[in-house]
Amino acid sequence: MFDFLFKRFAGRHYRKFLESAKPVVAKINEIEESYQSLSEEQLKAKTVEFRERVKGGESLDDILPEAFAAVKNAARRLVGTTAIVNEHEQTWDMVHFDVQLIGGLALHHGKIAEMATGEGKTLVATLPLYLNALTSRNSQLVTVNDYLARRDSEWMGHLYQYLGLTVGCIQQQMPSSLRREMYGRDITYGTASEFGFDYLRDNGMATRKEDQVQRDHWFCIVDEIDSILVDEARTPLIISGPAPIEREQPFTRLKPTLERLVNMQLKLCNRLISEAKPVVENESASSDERAEAFRKLLQVKLGHPKNKLLLRVLEVPAARKELDKLETEMNSDLQKAEMYALKEELFFTIDERQHQSDLTEIGRNTLRPDNPDAFVLPDLAVEHMEIDRDESLTPEQREEKKNASHQAYAAVSEEIHAISQLLRAYCLYERDVEYVVQEGKVNIVDENTGRVMPGRRWSDGLHQAVEAKEGVTIERETRTYATVTIQNYFRMYEKLAGMTGTAETEAAEFSEIYGLGVQVIPTNKPNIREDKNDSIFKTRRDKFNAVVAEITEANKRGQPVLVGTVSVESSEVLSRMLKRANIIHTVLNAKFHEQEADIVARAGHRGGVTIATNMAGRGTDIKLGEGVRELGGLYVIGTERHESRRIDRQLRGRCSRQGDPGTTKFFLSLEDNLMRLFLQGNLASRLMEGSMRDGEELEHSLLNRSIESAQKKVEQQNFSQRKRLLQYDDVLNQQREVIYGIRNAAIHADRPKTLIFEQVEEEVVVRLETAGFDEKGGADAASIDHLVGWFNTHFPIGLHADDLQGKNFDTLTKELAARVHKAYEVKESVEVPEALGGLERYVVINAIDKHWQEHLTEMEELRRAIGLRSYGQKDPLVEYKGEAFKYFEELMNNVRLQICTGLFRSATNIQAFENMLQVLSRGAKAVGPENAPAAAAPGALPTAQVRTTVTGGGATGNPGAPKRDIKLPMPKPKPVQAMPKVGRNDPCPCGSGKKYKQCHGK
Repeated sequence: MFDFLFKRFAGRHYRKFLESAKPVVAKINEIEESYQSLSEEQLKAKTVEFRERVKGGESLDDILPEAFAAVKNAARRLVGTTAIVNEHEQTWDMVHFDVQLIGGLALHHGKIAEMATGEGKTLVATLPLYLNALTSRNSQLVTVNDYLARRDSEWMGHLYQYLGLTVGCIQQQMPSSLRREMYGRDITYGTASEFGFDYLRDNGMATRKEDQVQRDHWFCIVDEIDSILVDEARTPLIISGPAPIEREQPFTRLKPTLERLVNMQLKLCNRLISEAKPVVENESASSDERAEAFRKLLQVKLGHPKNKLLLRVLEVPAARKELDKLETEMNSDLQKAEMYALKEELFFTIDERQHQSDLTEIGRNTLRPDNPDAFVLPDLAVEHMEIDRDESLTPEQREEKKNASHQAYAAVSEEIHAISQLLRAYCLYERDVEYVVQEGKVNIVDENTGRVMPGRRWSDGLHQAVEAKEGVTIERETRTYATVTIQNYFRMYEKLAGMTGTAETEAAEFSEIYGLGVQVIPTNKPNIREDKNDSIFKTRRDKFNAVVAEITEANKRGQPVLVGTVSVESSEVLSRMLKRANIIHTVLNAKFHEQEADIVARAGHRGGVTIATNMAGRGTDIKLGEGVRELGGLYVIGTERHESRRIDRQLRGRCSRQGDPGTTKFFLSLEDNLMRLFLQGNLASRLMEGSMRDGEELEHSLLNRSIESAQKKVEQQNFSQRKRLLQYDDVLNQQREVIYGIRNAAIHADRPKTLIFEQVEEEVVVRLETAGFDEKGGADAASIDHLVGWFNTHFPIGLHADDLQGKNFDTLTKELAARVHKAYEVKESVEVPEALGGLERYVVINAIDKHWQEHLTEMEELRRAIGLRSYGQKDPLVEYKGEAFKYFEELMNNVRLQICTGLFRSATNIQAFENMLQVLSRGAKAVGPENAPAAAAPGALPTAQVRTTVTGGGATGNPGAPKRDIKLPMPKPKPVQAMPKVGRNDPCPCGSGKKYKQCHGK
């Protein structure tokens, strides 16, 4: 009954939208028919007319039917004309179907249009892009790669230009001037990473408004939105460069010992499996012998889960069932101690599901036999307490000891972290699966698309660990200059929409994260694809043999075959098997992605066999060759189920476009990762019970449901992880918006003087509060001396302790701010007027950039360490928010301090600086408190640092690379001596703007 009700109401919201769209589509077609009588000039004039009406107050919804009709009529008139697309002449042969008009409506209303492969999503996007570009604001379309961005901009540009709109395309390596021109056009195509990096360069690196290229974030359509906003969103966009201090890389030093440990574990596991295997296969063995043998098997599974001998033993149904039963029992609360004892007999354990590895006590002692405390982090709180209690130490000695304990903690922490990452690199990251090595570099392979991601690097030292493992050059440590997640970048748009062939399974995530609803659009012609049941085999070997046999049969018929694999390694194994079978084929994997569009486009030719890593070639139609339709169309074979149903649906969707016939089938084995790791309990054992033998095929619709159930659980788990990561990034995103807001205000102001003095006045308030002037008792003599010294160090105002006597807090705040203003007016009178705005801008931007980059590094370290708070029964996210707020307060304090420091220590040229000193010193006398530690004459700046040139311009280098270098001028004032004692995290009294621990506290 419930099934009936669910089916009855399923998809009701989709049908509701389709019903509401029908009259609009009818009106569009009616208007388009009337436009057919217009002359070419009259149709083109419609664009000007629409723009005037929008300026006059009409909404886009009001003119939607007419605008869509104009686009459709333009497409009709262009049929038979040619355009140059990617340096090839192409003939226009497209006119919008009714379902494409419905898709355009969904996109305009901020929905995700789910349209099957071959339904013409590229053409659909022209409708809402044209409409929203009528506002004279930049409308954008995001694609999955540069090739598609260029192809679609040139191909659809044929239509836009006919209607009088300008269209641009952002590509890697494009200079800033050309980028600015492309964003200045009505419609701009590009990739998510290019748009995101341009945002980071504009807001986090540009120093003049002329260097910024983007306009506002108005309307954006994301093509293949599931790939970009779900799959790629797990990796943030990062612009980075070399760290200021190059340290010795610990990975090279630690590699030999880790490699030896991994080999020792391999030998141990081989010994355990060789001892257990004969007992397991001996039916006459006693129960105690078998119990001990299966404990050894479990140890091998924990220490080397992909051991080939282990996988061979587990092909026996009874053995797999017994091991599954033992593992379930050992993971219960009653057997925890025994499970721990089993693990401790290994050197380390591997958790494939969580992608983690942990050293055991034996492993730690093997790595550091002479140092039992090598993996114990020092307790800084206790050490500092003991140092403070030691009355025999002077304050300087206490500080020195505390610094030494900090350094010891950092050294141990870094070594433990490096060992952990090397262990992961050796045990969990396989060459030609997670990464490939090309031209002496480790390049990450996207697990969902199979594409190499050049320039991308794993964070947290993992990439350097893999480089050490492979023996390639380890790139030096980097510092993050600017970063943003894909999620937070695209949430900036006022209107966001998307297109894909597979979004329904991720509808909950799109709704919760982006506020986007999914609208399934019906196909133009009925889908007649046949989806066969999955075929399941015991072993990977049997599975690939069956795949080769199936390909051979199809090839004899002349039916084209597209084979999807999940890794580079699988595609190459299958390729070797096909070569032995004398089957001519083409391989498209992460190593040959440059030709992917051409290879995929030819996949539908008669007799063709194409092996593609997952969804390589997305966005390229596979058109059937001559006579292929009669042979059953394209045959799509999947060699493994993906963790996400969506990826499987993408592979299926490669055939049966526009009513073409097609067939899909997946071949699985019980050794596949999904089957091995995520199927419930003993299901795999039950599948193998009975008469199932090597090479035997198991096929049933119930098995398909079991597999999909496992996929749903993994999808939910992955969604939870992505959501949690986004919650952490939302904290940093709020801080980024504040910083970028201040930075942009400085860039766009002709004179950022007001912004500077807001910061100066706030610093005056903070300094007075710190000295105690806001308290009833007022400030003591020492605090006053310190305050006077600080003001005279940073501002040439000749402050004396007597100037602070007998005045309340508000009066002092106003008077001190006024004196700084007056001194700055003197500075203004001797500066070059045209260059003064640039100098002020430099003071603000230099202060922000320097401390923001340090802040990003600290936030990365906090994010990495905060998870340990969960052991204290605390929510890491709540703790992270609290700590992040403290860090941000410290950041803003440091920015304010450096603005104050740099205000009078920079000048447009040497002469201006000298003139300022002369004017300030006329008629002045050196005054100050008797014991004021750095009091200066009013005309003297004891730490003067002159900035004689003011330069603008953004960063240089590869604009598309996720990691890149930038060098900004960093003035380093000379230290001021004899300042009072400060804490390690307080601003350094020397005026450098750094924390004391990073400057003179080293």
